[in-house]
Amino acid sequence: MQDLLNKEPVKRVIKKLKEYDEKLEVIVLDNSARTAQDAANTLNTEVGSIIKSLFLCTKNSFLLCLVAGDKRCSLNKVKKILNEKDVSMAKADQVKEITGFTIGGVSPVAHLNEINIYIDQSLSRFKNIYGAAGHPNAVFKIDFKNLNEITKGKIADISE
Repeated sequence: MQDLLNKEPVKRVIKKLKEYDEKLEVIVLDNSARTAQDAANTLNTEVGSIIKSLFLCTKNSFLLCLVAGDKRCSLNKVKKILNEKDVSMAKADQVKEITGFTIGGVSPVAHLNEINIYIDQSLSRFKNIYGAAGHPNAVFKIDFKNLNEITKGKIADISE
Protein backbone atom coordinates (compact mmCIF):
# COMPACT_ATOMS: atom_id res chain seq x y z
CA MET A 1 0.00 0.00 0.00
CA GLN A 2 2.89 2.42 0.63
CA ASP A 3 3.58 2.52 -3.13
CA LEU A 4 0.36 4.54 -3.24
CA LEU A 5 2.45 7.51 -2.12
CA ASN A 6 4.32 7.33 -5.44
CA LYS A 7 1.21 7.67 -7.60
CA GLU A 8 1.18 11.03 -9.41
CA PRO A 9 -2.15 12.35 -8.02
CA VAL A 10 -1.12 11.47 -4.44
CA LYS A 11 2.34 13.04 -4.92
CA ARG A 12 0.62 16.21 -6.15
CA VAL A 13 -1.46 16.35 -2.93
CA ILE A 14 1.58 15.66 -0.73
CA LYS A 15 3.50 18.49 -2.44
CA LYS A 16 0.62 20.96 -1.94
CA LEU A 17 0.15 19.96 1.72
CA LYS A 18 3.88 20.26 2.49
CA GLU A 19 4.08 23.67 0.77
CA TYR A 20 1.29 24.86 3.06
CA ASP A 21 2.37 23.15 6.31
CA GLU A 22 5.25 20.68 6.77
CA LYS A 23 3.22 18.84 9.46
CA LEU A 24 0.36 17.88 7.13
CA GLU A 25 0.68 14.37 5.78
CA VAL A 26 -1.15 11.83 3.69
CA ILE A 27 -2.51 8.82 5.56
CA VAL A 28 -2.58 5.55 3.60
CA LEU A 29 -5.57 3.41 4.58
CA ASP A 30 -5.78 -0.38 4.45
CA ASN A 31 -9.39 -0.09 3.36
CA SER A 32 -10.96 2.11 0.70
CA ALA A 33 -12.31 5.51 1.64
CA ARG A 34 -14.32 5.72 -1.59
CA THR A 35 -17.41 6.72 0.41
CA ALA A 36 -17.64 8.97 3.47
CA GLN A 37 -18.97 6.04 5.51
CA ASP A 38 -16.05 3.80 4.44
CA ALA A 39 -13.57 6.51 5.39
CA ALA A 40 -15.25 7.17 8.75
CA ASN A 41 -15.24 3.45 9.59
CA THR A 42 -11.57 3.07 8.68
CA LEU A 43 -10.50 6.23 10.54
CA ASN A 44 -12.79 5.54 13.52
CA THR A 45 -14.34 9.01 13.29
CA GLU A 46 -17.77 10.54 12.75
CA VAL A 47 -18.98 10.38 9.16
CA GLY A 48 -19.61 14.15 9.25
CA SER A 49 -15.87 14.80 9.67
CA ILE A 50 -15.19 13.29 6.26
CA ILE A 51 -15.01 15.88 3.48
CA LYS A 52 -17.00 14.86 0.43
CA SER A 53 -15.52 16.49 -2.68
CA LEU A 54 -18.35 17.01 -5.17
CA PHE A 55 -17.41 18.35 -8.60
CA LEU A 56 -20.25 20.29 -10.19
CA CYS A 57 -20.72 22.04 -13.49
CA THR A 58 -22.71 25.05 -14.60
CA LYS A 59 -23.34 26.26 -18.13
CA ASN A 60 -19.94 27.97 -18.26
CA SER A 61 -17.79 26.67 -15.43
CA PHE A 62 -16.94 24.03 -12.87
CA LEU A 63 -16.83 24.19 -9.09
CA LEU A 64 -15.87 21.94 -6.24
CA CYS A 65 -18.16 21.70 -3.23
CA LEU A 66 -16.61 20.36 -0.03
CA VAL A 67 -19.45 18.96 2.05
CA ALA A 68 -19.61 17.19 5.42
CA GLY A 69 -19.94 13.42 5.05
CA ASP A 70 -23.25 13.33 6.93
CA LYS A 71 -24.85 16.00 4.70
CA ARG A 72 -26.02 16.26 1.11
CA CYS A 73 -24.98 19.06 -1.19
CA SER A 74 -28.01 21.22 -1.94
CA LEU A 75 -27.99 22.01 -5.65
CA ASN A 76 -30.75 24.57 -5.00
CA LYS A 77 -28.58 26.44 -2.49
CA VAL A 78 -25.61 26.29 -4.89
CA LYS A 79 -27.81 27.62 -7.73
CA LYS A 80 -28.89 30.57 -5.55
CA ILE A 81 -25.30 31.37 -4.48
CA LEU A 82 -24.07 31.27 -8.07
CA ASN A 83 -27.22 32.83 -9.52
CA GLU A 84 -27.29 29.99 -12.07
CA LYS A 85 -30.25 27.97 -13.33
CA ASP A 86 -28.30 24.89 -14.35
CA VAL A 87 -26.03 23.20 -11.83
CA SER A 88 -25.38 19.47 -12.00
CA MET A 89 -22.83 16.82 -11.14
CA ALA A 90 -19.94 16.79 -13.60
CA LYS A 91 -19.22 13.69 -15.68
CA ALA A 92 -16.38 11.39 -14.63
CA ASP A 93 -14.20 12.35 -17.61
CA GLN A 94 -14.69 16.07 -16.82
CA VAL A 95 -13.69 15.46 -13.19
CA LYS A 96 -10.50 13.69 -14.31
CA GLU A 97 -9.63 16.29 -16.97
CA ILE A 98 -10.14 19.39 -14.78
CA THR A 99 -8.95 18.12 -11.37
CA GLY A 100 -6.51 15.38 -12.35
CA PHE A 101 -8.27 13.03 -9.93
CA THR A 102 -10.68 10.18 -10.49
CA ILE A 103 -13.99 10.03 -8.63
CA GLY A 104 -13.44 8.49 -5.20
CA GLY A 105 -10.10 10.23 -4.77
CA VAL A 106 -10.87 13.87 -5.62
CA SER A 107 -8.84 15.95 -3.21
CA PRO A 108 -9.85 19.39 -1.92
CA VAL A 109 -6.35 20.55 -3.02
CA ALA A 110 -3.76 20.17 -5.83
CA HIS A 111 -6.04 20.30 -8.86
CA LEU A 112 -4.61 20.53 -12.37
CA ASN A 113 -6.70 23.64 -13.06
CA GLU A 114 -7.88 26.60 -10.98
CA ILE A 115 -11.33 25.78 -9.60
CA ASN A 116 -13.82 27.78 -7.55
CA ILE A 117 -14.31 25.98 -4.25
CA TYR A 118 -17.21 26.24 -1.83
CA ILE A 119 -16.85 24.83 1.68
CA ASP A 120 -19.90 23.62 3.60
CA GLN A 121 -19.98 25.66 6.82
CA SER A 122 -21.20 22.58 8.74
CA LEU A 123 -17.67 21.12 8.49
CA SER A 124 -16.66 23.68 11.13
CA ARG A 125 -18.37 21.50 13.78
CA PHE A 126 -15.34 19.21 13.89
CA LYS A 127 -11.88 19.71 15.39
CA ASN A 128 -10.33 17.61 12.62
CA ILE A 129 -11.68 16.83 9.18
CA TYR A 130 -10.42 14.40 6.56
CA GLY A 131 -10.10 14.97 2.82
CA ALA A 132 -9.28 12.61 -0.03
CA ALA A 133 -5.64 12.70 -1.10
CA GLY A 134 -5.74 11.64 -4.74
CA HIS A 135 -6.68 7.98 -4.27
CA PRO A 136 -9.54 6.07 -2.57
CA ASN A 137 -7.04 4.68 -0.02
CA ALA A 138 -5.38 8.00 0.82
CA VAL A 139 -6.61 10.86 3.03
CA PHE A 140 -5.22 13.80 4.96
CA LYS A 141 -6.28 15.31 8.28
CA ILE A 142 -6.72 19.09 8.61
CA ASP A 143 -8.79 21.56 10.63
CA PHE A 144 -11.51 23.78 9.17
CA LYS A 145 -9.51 27.04 9.31
CA ASN A 146 -6.56 25.49 7.47
CA LEU A 147 -8.83 23.80 4.92
CA ASN A 148 -10.30 27.21 4.14
CA GLU A 149 -6.85 28.78 3.80
CA ILE A 150 -5.22 26.03 1.71
CA THR A 151 -8.18 25.82 -0.72
CA LYS A 152 -8.95 29.56 -0.79
CA GLY A 153 -12.54 28.34 -0.64
CA LYS A 154 -15.68 30.33 0.04
CA ILE A 155 -17.49 29.21 3.20
CA ALA A 156 -21.22 28.87 2.50
CA ASP A 157 -24.39 27.08 3.54
CA ILE A 158 -24.47 24.53 0.70
CA SER A 159 -25.77 21.43 2.46
CA GLU A 160 -29.06 19.96 3.58
